[in-house]
Amino acid sequence: MMANDIHVVPAGDGWAVEAAGGGRRTMFATQEEAIAAGTERAKQDEVELLIHGRDGQIRERNTFGHDPRDVKG
Repeated sequence: MMANDIHVVPAGDGWAVEAAGGGRRTMFATQEEAIAAGTERAKQDEVELLIHGRDGQIRERNTFGHDPRDVKG
C-alpha cells in the first residue's frame, strides 16, 4: 500500500497534521509543533510533507525517502 503525503494545515486556532485523503488527524497548538510531528511522520512513512500557511496555500514541501533527485538536503 502506498502511504499518503502528510499535510500541516490550519485548524481553528491551532494546526493539524493529517494524511492526504483523510485518515488520522492530530491537533497541535502551534505550527512549529505540527511541523515537527509531521516531519517525523513523513520520515517514518517516506512520503512528502506539505506545509500550508494560514491562507491554506502550500508554502513549503519536504520529501523524505524516495526522492528521485540525487541532491542533499
